[in-house]
Amino acid sequence: MKVDPKAVNLQPAPTPMLRALRTIALTVTWLVVTLLTLWALAALYIDVRIPALRIPLTLLYALGVAAVLAKSERRTKAAALCSVGFCVVLAWWLGLRPSNEGAWRPDTDHTAWAEINGNHVMIHNLRNCDYQTERDYMNCWGDRTVDLSQIRAVDLFFINWGLRWMDHTIASFQFGDSEHIAFSVEPRSKIGQAYSGLRGFFREYELIFVAADERDVIRLRTNYRKDEAVYMYRTLIQPQEARDIFLTYLNYLNQLKDHPQWYNALTRNCTTTMGREILGDVSRPRPSYFSILLNGSLDELLYSRGRLATGGLPFPELKQREHINAAARAADQSPDFSALIRVGRIAY
Repeated sequence: MKVDPKAVNLQPAPTPMLRALRTIALTVTWLVVTLLTLWALAALYIDVRIPALRIPLTLLYALGVAAVLAKSERRTKAAALCSVGFCVVLAWWLGLRPSNEGAWRPDTDHTAWAEINGNHVMIHNLRNCDYQTERDYMNCWGDRTVDLSQIRAVDLFFINWGLRWMDHTIASFQFGDSEHIAFSVEPRSKIGQAYSGLRGFFREYELIFVAADERDVIRLRTNYRKDEAVYMYRTLIQPQEARDIFLTYLNYLNQLKDHPQWYNALTRNCTTTMGREILGDVSRPRPSYFSILLNGSLDELLYSRGRLATGGLPFPELKQREHINAAARAADQSPDFSALIRVGRIAY
């Protein structure tokens, strides 16, 4: 029996370029699936609220993924099933809700909030601890009244603990000649809960805006914590803009009082939380999200855009001059702490 060649459906062999594209697409697909699977495993291990179930559920998920890979004949089907598993974990994870109720550490067991009446502002639960050591403190909480018409300037503090591309940032507002109120955006920790960089990417910590006296939030880092270098820069923000930024902080304080949020090391940290509202105003044109996230060079970016008082100094010399640890240790518990750390600084 002869076969008609025209009746045979011959598929052309894929070209080398097509094979290469398929290989790249498959590699990228499985790289993404692998990352999503690792995230789901970490989310289960860290964020399941019943500790005894964390390891069993994590192992069960891992075994499920292994079974899918072993039994699925088609790689696309296996990738799709793994992606479905990730979506289930993500839906559960997104359903976790933050709370203001908890056995908080004493330095975060109060949340600040403000009453605003025209220019008159009363900040409740402003922190100003009396420190003996980093972990030994008392008399932390009080109220503070300020007049918005007395805002004079904004200073930015950059705190580095040895990582080249990561800083902690604190904004401090000057009222009149000598009063300063600082805001530090931080993870809120419970008793016995230490901060972990990995856990900071999950739903382990609530977000807190610490409103504080500089004798607390700055001196804690210069005088009591080890290996933290603190740099203070005077911005060129004018009083009216400073007032608007200060009110933005207060509005966020009041929002968190009734509507808690999760801290996240990527999307809700000390700079990304207020990046659009604060840094966008400080640095037109706005810095990229990448430069806000990796904020260890944010002070240099602000310098290059002319947003800091420099005294005509090149940036390396300015940064060295604005290093305040020695001055802060000398000022220590003085009631004039804020004034003393500014002696000899640029634009003071």
